[in-house]
Amino acid sequence: MEEQESNQEKKKTTGEKLWDSTRKTLHVATFQAGKYKRIVQKKIDLASLHKKIATCHGDLGKLIDDIRESGAPDILAKNEVQELFLHLDELKAQAADLEHDIENIKTEEPPPEERSS
Repeated sequence: MEEQESNQEKKKTTGEKLWDSTRKTLHVATFQAGKYKRIVQKKIDLASLHKKIATCHGDLGKLIDDIRESGAPDILAKNEVQELFLHLDELKAQAADLEHDIENIKTEEPPPEERSS
């Protein structure tokens, strides 16, 4: 009789261990999937910003060439040029923030699993 109770206790303990292990694995897998999704979205946003930066570089080059051809002195002091420089600085700062966010997400650890009784 005691052996049956001991075997049932072992089975219960083994079953509980298996369930806990399964739950923990699912918790970590869910966290990793969410983390991956956030990284991918940030990388998509970063690629979009890099395209905007490239476009802005092209606009800046064309503007400087147009001003130079018109013979205007002190090209870099023109308001239009300064505005494009400011826009470029904003885009680069946003890109740096996204890169920093991506690195932070990569180092995140899953939060402790909430146990429900």
